[in-house]
Amino acid sequence: MSSLDHDQHLHPSCRDKTTVTSDSSDAHELAKQPLQGLKLASHAVLEEAQQKGRLKCSKCGGSRMFFCYTCCSLVGVTPQDIPLIKLPVKIDIIKHPNETDGKSTAIHAKILAPSDVNIYTYPCIPDYEKEKVVLVFPGPGAVSVQDMMQCLHHQSDSKSSYTFDEPRIKRLKSEEVQDATYTAENPESGTPDGAKGLESRVFPLQKVVFIDSTWNQTNKISTDERLQDLLQVELKMRKTCFWRHQKGKPDTYLATIEAIYYFLKDFHEHCLAQEYNGEYDNILFFYSYLHSVVSKAKTSAQKC
Repeated sequence: MSSLDHDQHLHPSCRDKTTVTSDSSDAHELAKQPLQGLKLASHAVLEEAQQKGRLKCSKCGGSRMFFCYTCCSLVGVTPQDIPLIKLPVKIDIIKHPNETDGKSTAIHAKILAPSDVNIYTYPCIPDYEKEKVVLVFPGPGAVSVQDMMQCLHHQSDSKSSYTFDEPRIKRLKSEEVQDATYTAENPESGTPDGAKGLESRVFPLQKVVFIDSTWNQTNKISTDERLQDLLQVELKMRKTCFWRHQKGKPDTYLATIEAIYYFLKDFHEHCLAQEYNGEYDNILFFYSYLHSVVSKAKTSAQKC
């Protein structure tokens, strides 16, 4: 259990620092500071870029800070300045056409994990094989991350039992080579034997789909027939730290980048069966910094 989750048991909002003392006033102050206790790269580069102010995107000419949400490119910082993350599974984000680019957190994932994340604007949706793809979205038939792999295996086995063009063992081997997220060449997988072990745990999962929109707009995408046959996965209840709270919605409605983070953490613990040590905390690199900037601005405004 990460320190972020541990803190949530102490207070109904996500928090960040692990330096909790027995002093009740300190604990109360800490409860107001979400997203501490994460293993993040230094924000010094973002602080320097913020001091320089907005710059023009070299591709579209738009005035941007840190990155261009239109072009999915960095502005005022270089790729060497920010953490690049290798994810254990590929991610597709289906973005509602009316979702404001500048307010969406989906772009954070694309910039920080460019080789593993793709963003599509609805109605553009790729063709998915339902036995290899899941949709992270709540619903009456949704399963937990912990039960997800078992359900996928059941679907895959059911489909295979009706295929007679080649032996089951041979077909399984070829599918693993083609679809597994980890390969022996992946330096983050460790040894070749370790890579094979991870392949067996990830198989048959090929991709995870998230919907990026306001909650009032999600129905149009979630009910699209191209997503209807996908296994739905529901995250266990977490509290959002997003500063753009949606009016009339509970604080358990997560921002897209929060949902991605919590899925990856649960996947690491329950599907890869490994202790979580902050491997994907940097997916919140931009999000956590922007949160701190907004919080400071609110505090300053209240003092005036």
